[in-house]
Amino acid sequence: MKVVKFGGSSLADAAHVQKVINIVQSDPDRKVVVTSAPGKRFSGDVKVTDLLIQYANAIIAGTDATQICETIFARYQEIGNGFGVPATILDDIKNKLIALPTKSYPNNDYLMAAFKAHGERLNAELFAACLNESGENARFVDPSEAGILLSDDPNGATVLEKTYDNLAHLTYGDEKLVFPGFFGFSEDGNIVTFARGGSDITGSILARGLHASLYENFTDVDAIFAANPKVVKDPLPIHKMTFREMRELSYAGFSVFNDEAIIPAIQGQVPINVKNTNNPDLPGTLIVPEEDFTSKRPVTGIAGSNRFAALYLHRYLLNKEVGFTLKILQILYKYGVSYEHMPSGIDDLTIIFDRTQLDRDTIRKMCHDIQSELHPDTLDWIDDYAIIMVVGEGMRARVGTIENIIRPLAEHNIPVHMINQGASRISIMLGTRQSDADAAVKYIYEHFFRENPSVNRIEYQAEV
Repeated sequence: MKVVKFGGSSLADAAHVQKVINIVQSDPDRKVVVTSAPGKRFSGDVKVTDLLIQYANAIIAGTDATQICETIFARYQEIGNGFGVPATILDDIKNKLIALPTKSYPNNDYLMAAFKAHGERLNAELFAACLNESGENARFVDPSEAGILLSDDPNGATVLEKTYDNLAHLTYGDEKLVFPGFFGFSEDGNIVTFARGGSDITGSILARGLHASLYENFTDVDAIFAANPKVVKDPLPIHKMTFREMRELSYAGFSVFNDEAIIPAIQGQVPINVKNTNNPDLPGTLIVPEEDFTSKRPVTGIAGSNRFAALYLHRYLLNKEVGFTLKILQILYKYGVSYEHMPSGIDDLTIIFDRTQLDRDTIRKMCHDIQSELHPDTLDWIDDYAIIMVVGEGMRARVGTIENIIRPLAEHNIPVHMINQGASRISIMLGTRQSDADAAVKYIYEHFFRENPSVNRIEYQAEV
């Protein structure tokens, strides 16, 4: 049995939905379908989720939302009419939209979560109806029926382990099951949503909980590429990679997956196949467990992200002072700040942060406390910071990979502020200026994949 998830761009209108139905019907093992809310139909269009946010904001502000509600319903109506969906189902969708403001919510955060979640909820109901009209026996499954329980955080929930026990008891026959992505329910019965990559996470949860043989994630790209196509022209597709490689690359900006979305599938050891809705016959990228995976290359992919910042400290004999790092961590804890990395030397320490979790006031207060309590000789906040991740399971089988990563950067006068090899030994992290990040990715890619392909090849000795 396969779990298959489709993104919003794949379900934007009736024509796109027909492509999805063809894909679902082409493989009888595609038993469970996860839908997103309808996405953009064309450049400049508005996603249904964004319309629902407008709807929620209007209700919170106490302004008339009739026109917004009608615009949202029109999106579903266009899809339903394209498949001759019964009027009773479209009426049900419309009534649920109209009823949203009349429901009781603990506060406006829960209201916003419920409004957003209905993009997926109503589209799953509609998609099941479209499947039925296309001759396929299908059933809409609400997360409440399946027992998808999440933590009580309305717009940033995480899955509870009870969910997997509940899914183990879900019964179904020959019909296709259609689940909405992006949301579940708290134990108090409130709708709560995932923060990012919500439908991807739902698909991953279902793949684990229902013991799927494969989780197919359909997007609008042919595969995951060895580098960002916006940075590197015509990068090679990655046909097969490991969960660990995907996690490492997602951390530094691979946008196909939010790095947290695949964790349930990893926990369940369910392979993931990333495919293109518009080219479903292409192999896409298969993401598999590490066991029995043999890499032919030291480097699988290169990614870069500008979302980082760093705090640099210098103090003589820093390494001799017991509790120095503990004092820093206590200050970070005081302000609710987590750090990403903390490379150090005998007199120097750099703390790397995800810049998106910090505002100027927090940075100022945090630096003030560090200066006051630790008295460093130098304390510099560095906003101009990027991280480059060079990732590959084959790094462990090839000597000299770091040298080959650094060489093209040195040849192009790109300074490297930090080098760190991950504990898993399948990734090397570089710190650079933000302005150098794209060029660094490009030059490393060119060196390994085009100019010197021999440095990105592993020769395995045949067993005797």
